[in-house]
Amino acid sequence: MTKPTIFLLRMGVFLLLVIGVCALLSSTLYAAFFANPMLDGLILLILLFGILWNLRIVQRLMPEVRWVETLRQPRTGLAQPQPPKLLAPMASMLARQRNPERMSLSMQMTQAMLDSLSSRLDESREISRYMTGLLIFLGLLGTFYGLLLTVNSIAGVIGGMSVGGGDLDAMFGQLKTGLAQPLHGMATAFSGSMFGLASALILGFLDLTAGQAQTRFFNELEEWLAGVTRHGGAIAESSDTPIPAYVQALLEQTAENLETLQNIVSRGEESRLRQLHVLDGLQERLRGMTELLQANQKLMLRVAEGQALLSPFLKHVGEAATPGTGAYDNVREGQAQFARIEGLLARMLEELHTGRAQMSGEIRNDLRVLARTIAASTTSGQQG
Repeated sequence: MTKPTIFLLRMGVFLLLVIGVCALLSSTLYAAFFANPMLDGLILLILLFGILWNLRIVQRLMPEVRWVETLRQPRTGLAQPQPPKLLAPMASMLARQRNPERMSLSMQMTQAMLDSLSSRLDESREISRYMTGLLIFLGLLGTFYGLLLTVNSIAGVIGGMSVGGGDLDAMFGQLKTGLAQPLHGMATAFSGSMFGLASALILGFLDLTAGQAQTRFFNELEEWLAGVTRHGGAIAESSDTPIPAYVQALLEQTAENLETLQNIVSRGEESRLRQLHVLDGLQERLRGMTELLQANQKLMLRVAEGQALLSPFLKHVGEAATPGTGAYDNVREGQAQFARIEGLLARMLEELHTGRAQMSGEIRNDLRVLARTIAASTTSGQQG
């Protein structure tokens, strides 16, 4: 739905333009205001109240639009939104629906809701229209009041003029002094007319914009309700005779029962599909368990084959551990041979260590002799 913010922005731009024009004509408007400050002040006060009232008319549509937008969205498992003030009758009618997720309204219910909304919207604009007419009336009242002052003043001036003395300067001075009051009356008349008609013009534009916002909201709400309205059917359309109320109520009850049955069938179908999905998953798990059992069986066969291959070796090990058997004697002979070999290896290591020590001593002695020989040859060379 269209947001009322667009119309509020339009009204704000218009008010800014009005303030700009008033700022350009501030000196003239100031002088005109003090020609009749009481009446002009009353006109401006009514204008201010009318501006605020029209802004309030458009602003109060914002929660209504949010409520309708929330209601149009799927809210499975969520609580219904808090109904606003303007659409309270509509909210109470929709609350009686058995299935709020799938609303279905009769033509009579839809028409009743639209009529209630239309009357509420018109009621809110009646005050604005009355204030527009009141501003025009106050402008005309100021005009007639100023004209009345002007006529009385002119009558007083004419009645007070005397030409018997023949002094023209005194007569024109008296006429000039007497015309000040009629001119003040004319200023009162024109200032009241100007402020009244200008205020009515401003308030009329704001009332027009507010009416457009309400009309846009009403039309879009009507289009949405037309989509959820249940028509009377072919019998009611083909027959010119009105259907009795109890028959209409019986038909509506039957339609609601059929819709409820359709919902139950659809929910049963969804449940059946979920059960099939669960069975498919269970079948997949059983298939996996079957493959696991087959793999375990193959592993057990391999273990049995390994045990069969190990049985001769285990039998030989058992015989080798039993005294008096040929395998036991072979094991003992093998142990004796390993002991002799170990002794020979120990003797060889001992001889190796001894030979290495002798060789190291001989090399050390040879190095001493070599060092002495080198030292002796060096000493004889120095003496020669």
